[in-house]
Amino acid sequence: MAGPLILASGSPQRRAILGQLGIAFDIVVSGVEELEEGDPEAVAAENARRKARAVAAGSRDARVLGVDTLVALDGRIYGKPQSPDEARRTLRALSGRTHTVISGVCTVRDGASREAVARTEVRFRALDPALVDWYVASGEWRERAGGYAIQGRGAALVAAIAGDYTNVVGLPVVTLLELMPDLL
Repeated sequence: MAGPLILASGSPQRRAILGQLGIAFDIVVSGVEELEEGDPEAVAAENARRKARAVAAGSRDARVLGVDTLVALDGRIYGKPQSPDEARRTLRALSGRTHTVISGVCTVRDGASREAVARTEVRFRALDPALVDWYVASGEWRERAGGYAIQGRGAALVAAIAGDYTNVVGLPVVTLLELMPDLL
């Protein structure tokens, strides 16, 4: 019997997705320093790896899940905006364009790790200033890669997606189950 699943993240979105799947888990926030610059796929993979390994080092017999989700456009990473003005700049940059949501996923069990990267293309509507102001005023952009939450009011910003919707929310279920098929 495998040990308990530990989510190495405090993300409410990841908790919600695991809960929707009926997966029992504990939470241990890793507290590791995350990369913020570099090749987007490499950054997401490395951050997920850092989180999972840090928590696994102190959690004997557990299955640990580390995930990092970011937004990339033209090779640039758009992280979590730190202010309303930065959120506006990020949303204007994404307006009318297709960006990529990238999640690094790393699982650690018995000292062995498995890793993958998920990609979902998201096309934003052309956002007029009033729509950007409405969204920024909602505060939903806080603590969100790319400054939006597709599962909330941010749905009003999105024209289309190609790929795993749950990846855009913050935990690519298809990728997770490929790495941990016995999870369900």
